[in-house]
Amino acid sequence: MALFSKIKNTIGLLKDVDLDKLAKLNEKIDLKQAMNTLGNLDDRQIKGLMKMLNHQGKKGQHQLPPIDGDFYNLDLKLTEEQRELQLKVRNFMEDEVRPLVNDYWNKAKFPFEIIEKFAKLNITGVPYEGYGCPNLPFLMEGIIAQEIARVDVSISTFFGVHSGLAMGSIYLCGSDEQKQDWLPKMQKLEKIGAFGLTEPNVGSAVSQGMETTCKFDGENWILNGQKKWIGNATFADVIVIWAKDVDSHQVKGFIVRKENPGFEAEKMEDKMALRIVQNAIITLTDCKVPESDRLQNANSFKDTAKVLKMTRAGVAWQAVGCARGAYESALKYTRKREQFGKPIASYQLVQNHLVEMLSNLTAMQTMVFRLSEMQDEGILTDEHASLAKVYCSMRTRDIVSRAREVMGGNGILLEHDVARFVADAEAIYSYEGTKEINSLIVGRAITGYSAFV
Repeated sequence: MALFSKIKNTIGLLKDVDLDKLAKLNEKIDLKQAMNTLGNLDDRQIKGLMKMLNHQGKKGQHQLPPIDGDFYNLDLKLTEEQRELQLKVRNFMEDEVRPLVNDYWNKAKFPFEIIEKFAKLNITGVPYEGYGCPNLPFLMEGIIAQEIARVDVSISTFFGVHSGLAMGSIYLCGSDEQKQDWLPKMQKLEKIGAFGLTEPNVGSAVSQGMETTCKFDGENWILNGQKKWIGNATFADVIVIWAKDVDSHQVKGFIVRKENPGFEAEKMEDKMALRIVQNAIITLTDCKVPESDRLQNANSFKDTAKVLKMTRAGVAWQAVGCARGAYESALKYTRKREQFGKPIASYQLVQNHLVEMLSNLTAMQTMVFRLSEMQDEGILTDEHASLAKVYCSMRTRDIVSRAREVMGGNGILLEHDVARFVADAEAIYSYEGTKEINSLIVGRAITGYSAFV
């Protein structure tokens, strides 16, 4: 009896065990034989048994915290309806996109089968009023961008180009008739949009060095030139093309349809990042565009800049999504991967990497949250958006690098997702304004001096 008392007091093995449980236990083992065996153990053996049983009990009871990159609980600042939409998008990305995204990324193809399902989310044209658009705060546009990029940056880029740049150009610069003609169809993803600004010979300096030209011949506008890195362009129904008027020397915008004479889009191959995005080089050879398809309220590059300003905050959110996806993937991996007999997440050096990642991620999240609040308040400036783009794209690079590091060699395998985030972070770092250009925009704002030229 003394032995039973010792076992009970030490590990609670028999505490509150009723007769039914004892009967079930007796079906599995010979209790009489077990008690006799325990009685023959010496103190050292009993101590070892108690240690083993205690360890197993703790292991079974130990609950790991949830994997959640929102460490400061920013989701609590969302309304119930906003939170519901966030989770709706997250579930869609987890259920419909994650299972297929690595395969399509590897093949550099686009999963067209998700477009119809994507449309049912009703998230296209989030901040726009009318035309079937949700007319939600810019904050929700950012939240959605983060949720999509958290699973895949390519799909987020497809969405941002269509909903932000293409629809945004028509929404901000189009006539009422153009808006009514295109935006409802684009909102339902019945028509897909692209945005043609960057050129083979000019990227950052496109405002002054644009080589694509347009000239009105009395009936049509004639466009000549090339555009490069144009996402969605291989399959888009409508491409917003920006060109310089040879007569007025002002930049104008045009709604170019894929069937327009003189329009050609050639897919760009061999990319190391955003491989699902179907980037194209567009060649315009005496491409005819009727006056009715000229964006009636796009009369200078300042109008183009309005579109970029509106969408740049979304790119910062996209960087946050990429970083969050990498962090959460790395955390999940380190809790399952064992070395030297225990999960690598239990080692100090790995935990230090994870905390560094989370620190940067949390700083990024709070920054873009406030950025979108300012956009909703109508006080967002170019430099506000540029600072977020600079900081978030830099920190994302650091986070994906650490995520890759804690995974060791497995970090370069697509099956663990982080390799894809590492590559795609390089694209985020450059598009919608390089780190250097966005830094100079902020520098001009805080010093009063322009260092561009």
